[in-house]
Amino acid sequence: MIRTAICDDEPQIRADLAALIQAQPFSCEIVEYASAGSCLADGREIDLLLLDVELDAAGMDGMALAARIRERYSDVRPVIIFVTGYERYVFDAFDVGAFQYLLKPVNKEKFARVFARAVERIRALRENPQRGRAVTLQWAGASRTVPLDSIRYIESSNHKVVLHLKEGEFSCYGKIRDLEAELGEQFCRIHKGYLVNLAYVDGYSKKELTVSGGETLMISKYKYQDFVKAHLHFLKKGAAL
Repeated sequence: MIRTAICDDEPQIRADLAALIQAQPFSCEIVEYASAGSCLADGREIDLLLLDVELDAAGMDGMALAARIRERYSDVRPVIIFVTGYERYVFDAFDVGAFQYLLKPVNKEKFARVFARAVERIRALRENPQRGRAVTLQWAGASRTVPLDSIRYIESSNHKVVLHLKEGEFSCYGKIRDLEAELGEQFCRIHKGYLVNLAYVDGYSKKELTVSGGETLMISKYKYQDFVKAHLHFLKKGAAL
């Protein structure tokens, strides 16, 4: 059962989206909200949220609601799909950890493809909740939620940390040791300047490590044994899933 919520202030849009969900080959429970406030106040757990950006101007908009949801949970659940009539919000949507961004009027074929991928992600999160975790960082007075699975490695540079992502980079003020303590066993400190996502390790020697994407990072001789143990533990844990 996929617990699905629709948050949109237009009744017809909610009805249209509910019909699209019901047309998919998955068992779904659907709940509707006419405002961000009613969605946030409802304590029920949901797997997937279809969310408009420009909700009733008198209350919280969709971006603010998504940010509040991400603050409430330590992982990237529920999966959020923005459904809006405006392209200009697309980058803001991914800053709050959105899974996808659909434009109104919604194309039925594209909705089916996106919904199927969202269900795959929900099922993966149920099997391994660790995959859904995220970290929220502050930069220039704003916050950004970054899924851990999108981080290849983190670099310390001039009182900042640089997150090297699957697509692009993101910098913020902070200390790499604080992130090391927060991110847990999926990440390993291999050098005073590098914290590596073990899922992206392509190969290593006693002096260096290669991550997916081709970058080569130095391994400290003082960190090597701990890294090998952490990497083997990570591989064994993954094989057991």
